[in-house]
Amino acid sequence: MFQLNPIPSVISFDCYGTLVQWREVLLAEFDALQIRSAGAVLVSSATLLDTFSGFSRQFEKDRPHRLYKDVFCLSLKSALDHHAIGYTPADVERILHSVTTMGPHPEVPGVLRRLRSRYKLAIFTNSDENLIVHNVERLGVPIDYVITAEKAQAYKPSRQIFEYAHRTMGVTKEQTVHVAMSMVLDMQACHQLGIRGVWINRLQQAGNPDWLPYAELPDLTGVPALLGVDGQAA
Repeated sequence: MFQLNPIPSVISFDCYGTLVQWREVLLAEFDALQIRSAGAVLVSSATLLDTFSGFSRQFEKDRPHRLYKDVFCLSLKSALDHHAIGYTPADVERILHSVTTMGPHPEVPGVLRRLRSRYKLAIFTNSDENLIVHNVERLGVPIDYVITAEKAQAYKPSRQIFEYAHRTMGVTKEQTVHVAMSMVLDMQACHQLGIRGVWINRLQQAGNPDWLPYAELPDLTGVPALLGVDGQAA
């Protein structure tokens, strides 16, 4: 059961997938690349995205810390090679650039505006400063804190990025609620660190009972009510 007490002062969000249309943009880019390269979609773009994500999690563990743009390009090339999909350096750069074009899911700006009437807003992201700035601008709503993996020198689900974020914002974990789409990257960390989590289950997937407790919603529409902004809190 999600508890609003103690009352948080900051609501943090994952960005890619949770706030902006990460999956939708990359699936379209992967389809377009295959059509340019082979004249047809030979491999499901969802499968290609899963392969890309798997490589990303591997490269994000490397030390010293890699910038996300490097992780992205290495992971993309590894996934394309794995599935024997042809590409050029320009293709890789084009798809990397598409990250900066990702705008919000339809409900997101309105939800963020309502939440700002009561809470400070933060983004914790596995991204670089010069990538995420474009996505934040596209939200159209001011964000009080943007915490990047580049600054924290760690990627979610590492506790390092969450602890860095809380120090930077000057709050304890009890003063926050974290809202995110990724079970593995975000809800796992929330469970391990004792942070209240809200899982945005956009893909109607099965959750992980080992990482409870977390609230579950299909998108961000119900977040204001859950957090006591619209009507009665849970």
